[in-house]
Amino acid sequence: MGRRENAEEIARRLDQYFPDPDIPLQHKDPYTLLVAVLLSAQCTDERVNKITPLLFERADNPYDMMHVSVDEIKEIIKPCGLSPTKSKGIHGLSKILVEKYDGEVPADLELLETLPGVGHKTASVVMCQAFDTPAFPVDTHIHRLAWRWKLSTGKNVVQTERDLKKVFGRDLWNKLHLQMIYFGRAYCPARGHDPYACPICRDFGRRSMFQ
Repeated sequence: MGRRENAEEIARRLDQYFPDPDIPLQHKDPYTLLVAVLLSAQCTDERVNKITPLLFERADNPYDMMHVSVDEIKEIIKPCGLSPTKSKGIHGLSKILVEKYDGEVPADLELLETLPGVGHKTASVVMCQAFDTPAFPVDTHIHRLAWRWKLSTGKNVVQTERDLKKVFGRDLWNKLHLQMIYFGRAYCPARGHDPYACPICRDFGRRSMFQ
């Protein structure tokens, strides 16, 4: 089978294992999702979900957050790692949202990417999960699965995103992003992975994985 045919079968199997995946980061609106996704960089969703209630109890909207000092934000989010950079990003983007967007998170990928601390992946997650706009956020985990399953030969997440968008229908992108995350955690982890036991790798995995 070609890459597109493999993708169709992989999508079918992901539907079997995770037919209705939930958004893993707890949030109540686009702003709290944006902050949660920013915090999730190099941090587990589980840890972020323990920290965000503490942060949002202090400020859960950009108007309040811009008046919280960077040092106070940094102290609250310290368990998430990279707190000096993340705290500056949260404070900075909150100020910009108030001053330029009337406190609203813009439903525009390019505008989101101009906010402090918001890269392409974070912006893509917000677009698909907060605004239901087709996007295919690719992190290192999805990048790994796409290579293992021969859906991409990309050397970086940028190329992998392009490859995945070519082989999967636009209407599937948002759901597949979450399905691949959940499947990777359950069956196709970075470490201790047994390709013979993985329900997808055993049929679609690269031969080099089995040597």
